[in-house]
Amino acid sequence: MQLEALPHRHIVTLPAEPSAVRLARETAEQALAEWGIGLHRPVVDAALLILSELVTNSVRHAAERSPQIMVMYAASGSRLAFAVHDRHPHQPPLREAAGTEGGLGTVVELARQFGGTAAVHGDTDGKSVSITLPL
Repeated sequence: MQLEALPHRHIVTLPAEPSAVRLARETAEQALAEWGIGLHRPVVDAALLILSELVTNSVRHAAERSPQIMVMYAASGSRLAFAVHDRHPHQPPLREAAGTEGGLGTVVELARQFGGTAAVHGDTDGKSVSITLPL
């Protein structure tokens, strides 16, 4: 699912440093509250954990090539989506991450557990890792 297809959208550019994890979560919580999506739902807790993992991965693995990361938030009445874009060209194979602990393994397993999807999309400027979850 394309994030652009969802009616609620927000994008923020953050420095690729550890503080980006907190800033991305705080921005997500603010956006969800503005969109009328309750923060005390199990799927929202999972989404915020996934977002933290995605931002952490970009900070850890892409900061040398990508001094900034872009975080995209989107939602509708029935779906929630996040994507993290960095300028590093490596596209991690999500299939191999499934079943591993931490990082992308957590992302893939949580997305599946809640009936959602995880995907990696490469482009000429790097890659985006995205998740979509049903609300």
